[in-house]
Amino acid sequence: MKKIGLLSDTHSYIDEKLLQFFDNCDEIWHAGDIGNFDIVDKLSEKTVFRAVYGNIDEARMRISFPELLIFSVEDIKIVMTHIGGYPKRYHPNVKKVLLKEKPQIFISGHSHILKVMNDEQLNLLHINPGAYGRTGFHKVRTALRFTIDKKNIKDLEILEITRK
Repeated sequence: MKKIGLLSDTHSYIDEKLLQFFDNCDEIWHAGDIGNFDIVDKLSEKTVFRAVYGNIDEARMRISFPELLIFSVEDIKIVMTHIGGYPKRYHPNVKKVLLKEKPQIFISGHSHILKVMNDEQLNLLHINPGAYGRTGFHKVRTALRFTIDKKNIKDLEILEITRK
C-alpha cells in the first residue's frame, strides 16, 4: 500500500500547508510547470519524487524530467504528462499512448482545473490535480492525496486553499 501526494502547476511556489499535507506520503508526483529546483529539492527530500516537465519549465528542468512518464506503483500502471487533455478530449499524441499502454491512471496538469473522472471508454481514472501555484486564473489552489493498494485506488483527499 502506497500513499501518494499529487500536484501540478506550482509555478515556483509551495508552502508549509502543502508540505504538511504530504507529510505521510510514500511518493509525491508533480504533473509539470514546477518552476524551479527549490520545489524539487523540498519535495524530494520528503520522499520518492516523480515529475514531468511543463510548458513553463526551462531547459534544466526539461533535462532532469521527461515530458511523459510511464510507471507502475503496486499493481497500477500510471501515465503522466503535463498537457494531455481529458476524457473525450485527449491530445492526439496522448491518446495514442493511452491506447498502447492501457494505464489504470492518467495524470495531466496544465488546465489549473481540478478534475477526477472515470474514462469508461479507455477504462482508466483521469486525474488533474489543478494548480497549487499563485499565478494563473484559478481561484483555489489544490493538491491531492490518495492511496494505491494493490489494484485499488482509494481514500482520495483534496487540499483546497482559497487565493487572496
